[in-house]
Amino acid sequence: MKVAFLGTGLMGQPMAQRLLAANIPVIAYNRTPEKLEPLKAAGAEIAAKPYQAIRAADCVILMLTNAAAIYSVLLSDRSSGSVTGRSIIQMSTITPTESKEIQDAVVAAGGEYIEAPVLGSIPEAKAGELILMVGAYREQYQRHLDLLKNFGPEPVLVGKVGTATALKLAMNQLIASMTTAFALSFGFVQRQGIDIELFMQILRDSALYAPIFDNKLSRMVDGNYTNPNFPIKYMLKDTDFFIEEAKSADLNVRSIEGVKQILEMAMKMSLEYADYSSIFAAIQAGDR
Repeated sequence: MKVAFLGTGLMGQPMAQRLLAANIPVIAYNRTPEKLEPLKAAGAEIAAKPYQAIRAADCVILMLTNAAAIYSVLLSDRSSGSVTGRSIIQMSTITPTESKEIQDAVVAAGGEYIEAPVLGSIPEAKAGELILMVGAYREQYQRHLDLLKNFGPEPVLVGKVGTATALKLAMNQLIASMTTAFALSFGFVQRQGIDIELFMQILRDSALYAPIFDNKLSRMVDGNYTNPNFPIKYMLKDTDFFIEEAKSADLNVRSIEGVKQILEMAMKMSLEYADYSSIFAAIQAGDR
């Protein structure tokens, strides 16, 4: 089996590297050719155009920015005919509505479609320890399970297409909300002159604690938001997706809309490509 990997950015590159390390032939495409050099050095075949990668492969993995990018590389007039007979595994974060629409388009073009968004960041991608949430028929899940296990040890079948993407958005909403809540409490404690380690000690001993707090603590203390595992820009995108879908489900979204405002503040502070722990910088800037 040969895999076409479309989208080799922060997450896509280490994921494609996992396949190569498992001796799975990979043909890779990225709209920025320079990003393909590490994969080329590791033995991947490089495609100049997305349709070339699709035609050369049995299975296509998508790790792209958004649904518009997916339509551009997968379902354009030049590429859509190449989808016939291929298995499309969509691993980007998009909305459930978009995922189901792409499924319809892929099936109409003669291919099959499953979604498998991931929870985790670059370290987990490199180690093959991502949490995979799969939206597919059980037969599809079983057939692609060995391939998916290259990215995470126990891919979970959530349900039909749309359910796994919805679960991913729910998880990303928690990441954004919890990080923002921690940053606010941390900033408040700092300005009250309370010892940081005492604050963390009490927090760690309580039912309120989550590992993400320690994961982001040193970045917030140092104000070092470079080399991001997940940039502010993408967190804002996923937050917008969640708000859109949650409103459609008739849920009160005021809490996450407040988080969105803080993320937008970080964007205005030119932190769009900074690690999402830079939420703390926007918190420190005050209520502007």
